[in-house]
Amino acid sequence: MATALFNLLVFPGLLFVIIGGLAFEYIDRKVHARMQNRIGPPWFQPFADLVKLLAKESIVPENADRRLFQLIPVVALAAVVTSFLYIPLWKSAALYSFSGDLIVVFYLLTIPSMALFLAGWGAVSLYSLIGAVRCLTQLFAYEVPFFMGILAPCILADTWSLSGVADYYQKAPALALVNVIGFGVALVALLGKLEKVPFDIPEAETEIVAGPLTEYSGWMLALFRLTLDIELFVGASLLAAVFLPFGFNLPGWGGFIVYVLKLLAVVGLLTLLRTLFARLRLEQMVDFCWKYLAPAALLQLVISLSCKAVLNAG
Repeated sequence: MATALFNLLVFPGLLFVIIGGLAFEYIDRKVHARMQNRIGPPWFQPFADLVKLLAKESIVPENADRRLFQLIPVVALAAVVTSFLYIPLWKSAALYSFSGDLIVVFYLLTIPSMALFLAGWGAVSLYSLIGAVRCLTQLFAYEVPFFMGILAPCILADTWSLSGVADYYQKAPALALVNVIGFGVALVALLGKLEKVPFDIPEAETEIVAGPLTEYSGWMLALFRLTLDIELFVGASLLAAVFLPFGFNLPGWGGFIVYVLKLLAVVGLLTLLRTLFARLRLEQMVDFCWKYLAPAALLQLVISLSCKAVLNAG
């Protein structure tokens, strides 16, 4: 019982993902700044921003449903933290795993996006409403390619469990090369899920202030910001477990070090992409996802099915 509580609340549970989320938020901002020839924030800036928001007054709009307005950021944070428990980290078996946990992780990672939509919709503000609509429109554009991109390696591994996928590719690492297209699709789609440039359309501050979060302040805004930081950490862990299946179960600190290096590689690629490209318009983002990203994910599915047929025939 004590061990289970420690795993859930401290390591590798709540405290670990909070520290990891803030640390990788700092790395993302620092690398992004250096790529733009700026100095960037000090190492403690994400933590200082979180404390500052927690210390500020929380205001609920007069016409908003107070309970719903305050509950939404809590649900979003709980969902993204829970999803982390089913992802293999430095061992091929996750803290909690079962057949079908892949679907649960997808479901849990969709909740923060839906929470942003509900936050904007329930704030009864023009800017928030526009941001909410953009958030939902984006969701329908990137979610399908993201799902298909990650589903393809699972089809080849013949399992719906993330731990099963990690275990399969650890035993046959050469087959991971088959999933290169899916990795690219999932990486780009993750930018949309995180609402980072070039897909930061719902929070385009030069157009609609902060989009769905315009009316949020204090601890509620802090929870939303923390949710997005942790979602970056969880998304990078998910891609590392599925597409970079090496370094599991190493003795001592070896596995943990390899896990951190894989996260640095994934976050580094995300930062590079958001540095290279400017913000797209909403219709450009939707066109890109359905004309290029979804067909690429479909191609990855065909490749995975073909490889599976060849392996089964052999």
